[in-house]
Amino acid sequence: LDEPTAVLTPQESEALFATLGQMVAQGLSIIFISHKLGEVLRVSDRVAVLRGGKLVAEADAAGTTQAQLAQWMVGHAVSATQRHPTAVPTAARVDVCTLDAVSTASSGRERLNAVSLSLKAGEIVAIAGVSGNGQRALADLLCGMRAAVSGSVEFLGQPMASSPARLVAQGVARIPEDRHAVGVVGDLAVWENAVSERLRSTAFSRFGWVRRERARTHAGAIVNAFDVRGGGLHAPARALSGGNMQKLILGRALLAPACGTSAPVPKLIVAHQPTWGLDIGAVSYVQQQLMAARDAGAAVLVISDDLDEVMALGDRIAVMHAGHLTAALPAEAWTRERIGLAMAGVDAAVATHPS
Repeated sequence: LDEPTAVLTPQESEALFATLGQMVAQGLSIIFISHKLGEVLRVSDRVAVLRGGKLVAEADAAGTTQAQLAQWMVGHAVSATQRHPTAVPTAARVDVCTLDAVSTASSGRERLNAVSLSLKAGEIVAIAGVSGNGQRALADLLCGMRAAVSGSVEFLGQPMASSPARLVAQGVARIPEDRHAVGVVGDLAVWENAVSERLRSTAFSRFGWVRRERARTHAGAIVNAFDVRGGGLHAPARALSGGNMQKLILGRALLAPACGTSAPVPKLIVAHQPTWGLDIGAVSYVQQQLMAARDAGAAVLVISDDLDEVMALGDRIAVMHAGHLTAALPAEAWTRERIGLAMAGVDAAVATHPS
C-alpha cells in the first residue's frame, strides 16, 4: 500500500488500520509505504527506511521513535515543527484579503460554493480537507487563475485583480500544488526560474529586455538564502531534487524585493501543499520559513492534505468539503476528530458559522 491514507479522513484511516490488523491476523503480509511517521509506527510490526535508493535502517516498530525514523530518513538529527502561535498583536492583524460568499464555476467537486473567509496580516489560516473538494479552486482564485461567478473578493480593501501578473506586482506570492508542472519550467535555468514571475518588474527588465546581471544576482541571493543545491544558477531546474526545487519556489515567493512594494515579504502568501513529497528535513525548513513570513507581517494561507501540518501551522483552521468552507476557528477549538468529521461533511455545528 503506497500512501493509502492520502485521501482519507482520520476516522477512515483508523478503519483502514483495523482492517489491516485483521488481514495480518489471517496470515497476510503487508508492505505499508508512508511519509507519515506516526502512521508507520501505528500500523507496522517492522520498519525499513530507504534513503537514496538504499536500505539504511531496519528495526522493530515497538522500539522505534519518530525522531529515530526522521534521523534515518535524512541522515542527521531533525525535529518536527513545533506549533508557535503568531506573535503579531491582535490589533495589527488587519484584513489583507476577504472573500464574501464566493462561488466559482467548474465541474465536479473542484469548485467553490458560497465561500467566505478573511485572511489577516501576521496570521496563518490552514485549510484541511480531502483532496479534490475545492482546494485547487480556492488557490487558483487567490492567484488570479480562476474567476468568481458570484460573491466578492477584496485585496487590501479593493476588488482583487484577475491577472496573475498584477497580483504578483501587488504583493501576492504563490507556492503551487504541483512544483513540476506549475512551479518551475524544467528546461529553463535555475536563475531564469528564480525571476520568472517578476520579469515585468523594472528591476529585471528594461524596454522588453531581460537585465540578466541583475536577474542572476537576485537568483544567487535566493540560492544562498534558501540553500538551494543542485548544479548552480545555470543548471536546468529539472535537475533539482524535489526539496531543492521547493526551496527555489519558496525563495522566489518570499525573497521578493522587486514585487513593487518595499515590504520584506509579500502581503499574501498562498501555499498549496507546500511540503508534498519532501523528506522531513525539508518539511521542517519550509514550515519554519512560512512561520517566519507570518511573523514578519504576511497573511499566509496554507492548504494541505496533511492534518499534522494543518495543526502545526494554523493560527486559525478551516475545513473544505464539496466546495464549502467551515468557519475558520482558532486552532485550539479543533481536535483531530472534529476536523475528520468536517472533512466528511458531517460537522454541521462548525459549518453553520461564518468564517
